[in-house]
Amino acid sequence: MRREYPDAPRVGVGAVVLHRGRVLLVRRGGEPSSGKWSLPGGLVHLGETTTEALRRELREECGVEARVGELAGVVDRIVRDGAGRVRYHYVLVDYVAYVDSDALTVGSDAAEARWVEVDRLGELDVTEGLVEMVRRAMAVAGGGA
Repeated sequence: MRREYPDAPRVGVGAVVLHRGRVLLVRRGGEPSSGKWSLPGGLVHLGETTTEALRRELREECGVEARVGELAGVVDRIVRDGAGRVRYHYVLVDYVAYVDSDALTVGSDAAEARWVEVDRLGELDVTEGLVEMVRRAMAVAGGGA
């Protein structure tokens, strides 16, 4: 199924990885939202659970092994073109995730990855709804990790 101008919504996952008052972000290398900072994640493959997809995406994008925690939220991301046609349609399932180490290895899916102090998120060009999702994840996690 195509990502751009799809016939049906695509299911994706995102990780709000909390560690020592920081959150793990990746700079998007491709569309949609190229160049913006986002949560690590990606599409769920056929036969994969959302938590399996999340762990795979974290390994691929950031080189980290994570424990998947509670559901932080579900987001509908619909992007329309100038003519009003649906260019992208994702249903994103975001989970809280935890790591034991803050070491990162950027993979091919991300242009950059880094840890960001939660109170400094407003200084970055982030994807729509990211700050709110981090707040929701921190509440679910009891204030962060």
